[in-house]
Amino acid sequence: MNAMIDLRDLVADDSERLFTWRLQPEVNLWMSDQPASAREEHQTRFEAFLGDPDRRGWIISRSGQPVGFLSLTGLTNCNRRAEWGWYIADADARGRGVGRAAEALGLDKAFDELGLEKVSAEVFADNEAALKAQAAAGFRREGYLRKHALKDGQFRDVVLLAILAEEWRACRANVRKSLAGSHLIAA
Repeated sequence: MNAMIDLRDLVADDSERLFTWRLQPEVNLWMSDQPASAREEHQTRFEAFLGDPDRRGWIISRSGQPVGFLSLTGLTNCNRRAEWGWYIADADARGRGVGRAAEALGLDKAFDELGLEKVSAEVFADNEAALKAQAAAGFRREGYLRKHALKDGQFRDVVLLAILAEEWRACRANVRKSLAGSHLIAA
């Protein structure tokens, strides 16, 4: 039986955890920005994130244990759209549906709680796992940006993905039913 997945609001005590997670090569590989190289720099970024009404963050938990992070940016946009990003930091939680479950919970927050109309993502073109997970949640490809992000001295292509509130509502029941059947989220 799989462990239940949940999202909890980001709190000040999560700073050290996020700093450690972002330094993991398996996490950093797929992030378009560079992690803070020092705790002080990270703490400054973290406090700015917590104090910014334009951004929200959640810790992804599996059986109550923190395993990843999900964020939305652009919440004060008058067009009711935001960009999101997420990662699973705990290696034991990867490949077990945790990301798919976190996506479903995150989309519920975005559309139902925050009233957004659109959620978009920028994903490295070679991140097949993330592209597959986003497609399973109903995201559609909206564009392809060649050599868009400079990462570790290499320009990388990026796929633009998005899902509209109406598209999530149309597929939500089936996505959640599948995840509930796998005992990843509550029915």
